[in-house]
Amino acid sequence: MTDKQKSKKFNDSQENEKSLRHKKAAALKYDPKTDSAPVVTARASGIAAKKLLQKAREENIPIENNEDLVEVLAKINIGDEIPEELYKVIAEILSFVYELEDLS
Repeated sequence: MTDKQKSKKFNDSQENEKSLRHKKAAALKYDPKTDSAPVVTARASGIAAKKLLQKAREENIPIENNEDLVEVLAKINIGDEIPEELYKVIAEILSFVYELEDLS
């Protein structure tokens, strides 16, 4: 490996570490029979966020990439319902997910 290749590999590694450091993820569940609103079931940052997203992909759980939303969800305690201010945006996401499930 040339010095240039080593340098590029090192720079790529640094960029991955930086982006991973800022990565966040949150998980919700909603059962209209038992829940009055969606509930935060997990939240994570860094490597844990990467693992949470990886597990969601393995389980074919739909993922919404919305940095602003995850910032808000990351501040909610696990087991707590989302605040009313998020009802509309979460309802739109759930509606889309339910439509996808109906198509498959």
